[in-house]
Amino acid sequence: MVPRLVVAAPSSGAGKTTVATGLIAALAARGLKVSPHKVGPDYIDPGYHALAAGRPGRNLDAWMSGPERIAPLFAHGAAGADVAVVEGVMGLYDGAAGRGELASTAQVAKLLRAPVVLVVDASSQSRSVAALVHGFASWDPQVRLAGVILNKVASDRHETLLREALEEGSGVPVLGAVRRAGAVDTPSRHLGLVPAVERSAEALRAVREMGELVAASVDLDAVLALARTAPPLTDAPWDAAAEVEPLDGPRPRIALAGGAAFSFSYAENAELLAAAGAEVVPFDPLHDEQLPERTAALVIGGGFPEVYVSELSANAALRAAVAELAAAGAPVVGECAGLLYLGRELDGLPMCGVLDTTARMTPRLTLGYREAVALADSPLAAAGSRVRGHEFHRTTTDPPAGPSPAWAWRTPAGPRTEGHLHGPVHASYLHLHWTGAPALPSRLVRHAAAWDRSR
Repeated sequence: MVPRLVVAAPSSGAGKTTVATGLIAALAARGLKVSPHKVGPDYIDPGYHALAAGRPGRNLDAWMSGPERIAPLFAHGAAGADVAVVEGVMGLYDGAAGRGELASTAQVAKLLRAPVVLVVDASSQSRSVAALVHGFASWDPQVRLAGVILNKVASDRHETLLREALEEGSGVPVLGAVRRAGAVDTPSRHLGLVPAVERSAEALRAVREMGELVAASVDLDAVLALARTAPPLTDAPWDAAAEVEPLDGPRPRIALAGGAAFSFSYAENAELLAAAGAEVVPFDPLHDEQLPERTAALVIGGGFPEVYVSELSANAALRAAVAELAAAGAPVVGECAGLLYLGRELDGLPMCGVLDTTARMTPRLTLGYREAVALADSPLAAAGSRVRGHEFHRTTTDPPAGPSPAWAWRTPAGPRTEGHLHGPVHASYLHLHWTGAPALPSRLVRHAAAWDRSR
């Protein structure tokens, strides 16, 4: 089994993304094949992991995929790797609100039987660090907190005090100490870090600097030795073909939006479409003026269309092609950014006009897990289908739901409907990891094949 470890922190903002990405880059620089993973639904950190590792960054989200799939998904993603680095989410024990440990870093670490390395922001403490680490190490005996990496250390003297306190009071070894002055520039904006796909040379430089910083500050040999203590996993690797109904007949072509404006996607979603019988063809709405030839269905996932709204609007030829495909009855699925692109306008500029809705940026962040039910049949979901997904956006649509909404879920304020069903179009803010609902890609491929035969 692949050696592995989980990089966690007491809270968000401690520096675990810098440390995790730096570890991946530093180990890869040694010639190791590193498999990068991210706990939770976040799309942005895996982009940096992928740059550092040279292979896809994959999410491990127990809410959307189910706890039973975490180890199989890990084994699938880590196949052929020499070591795996799993970056946690939020604080070590933080998970889905009101659901105990579900979807927490701690739960994933236990499901993977992986040792945990705690990244601690030491900028405003000395001996207290021992009490902090002791508390995290003893909270759940099933979580093996096996190492600490100190971050934002001010000086040699500060490091000495921290190491002495941890040696005396926690028994957890220190694997490294990163200086406060060693911060790497990773620009942020309204939804967190700027995605790696948007930064090109800058992103590559940031990843290289993270790797150099960690290589100079962390005992990589000790990290590898710790990863090799993870016991074997008995779970068979996740297999997309075993999750879907294979198509009997010609393979329909499904166009998958990508590029800088639509960079949020889970690798397994495309793998499920292919396993169900589709030919998946990527395209970039920022640059391609036409859809791929013989497109029989269209999937437009998440991203930052609001950042590229002028360029997307200026590509009138592609907007017209998308509208024409939807009008012809081909299945079209939009998630979050895809919803905005399919509407009439985004921040006052024309979009595809497939849906009778407009969108605009707001100062309010909408974020959280959702448990939703499909309200009517669509090319994506049968009426009554239940799914688990998440929202993550600072935009709003008017209206928020069409005459035939896509989903309904409960909120503290009561039931809520969201999204739009319009003929063959299914669009909403809800992001889905299709490993948790494999009937959806199977259904989409069958609808695409039926439309392909009919034209």
